[in-house]
Amino acid sequence: MNAGWRSIRRALRWCRNCQLTVATNERCSCPTPNDHVPVLIADALIGPQVQIGPFVHLYGCTVGEGTRVGAFVEMQRGVTVGPRCKIGSHSFLCTGVEIGDGVFVGHGVMFCNDRRPRAVRKDGTPIGTEDWMLEPVRVGHRASIGSGAIILPGISIGADAVVGAGAVVAKDVPSSTTVTGVPAREKAKP
Repeated sequence: MNAGWRSIRRALRWCRNCQLTVATNERCSCPTPNDHVPVLIADALIGPQVQIGPFVHLYGCTVGEGTRVGAFVEMQRGVTVGPRCKIGSHSFLCTGVEIGDGVFVGHGVMFCNDRRPRAVRKDGTPIGTEDWMLEPVRVGHRASIGSGAIILPGISIGADAVVGAGAVVAKDVPSSTTVTGVPAREKAKP
């Protein structure tokens, strides 16, 4: 593991100033020991200089160096976020999402990993992990995803691509391309 990386088994509070986990009834030693926010971090690998907002849930994921994670973000097991990214508040990154370096994810962006989600089988019994197929989503370096966008399962967004706010991305987005709308389509170049 590189210098400054932390493997966090379980944490319920995060100091925004010294960027460390803090036990529930303790204070850290930084100059502003009251700058603690409630979080839920379990089995996560966190790079150096990561900034984490309040009410964030990170479990079984990796967050790269210098990344900023906004309030109310959830990252599930197996998510990988590269260095120097910005993940806007209220975004949901499900299992199978891989985000490259320097990516911007706006507020309320939803990533999906199951093309046919169900709660129960035809016989009414609850589905299990064997009843669905994970379709990963990949986002290339320096891509930008606007607020409220929905990224459907199995999608690749290329490097330097731009996804407009509110777009529903149902097809791969080539590198250096801008897409907007529902469904997302390439925006005509001026």
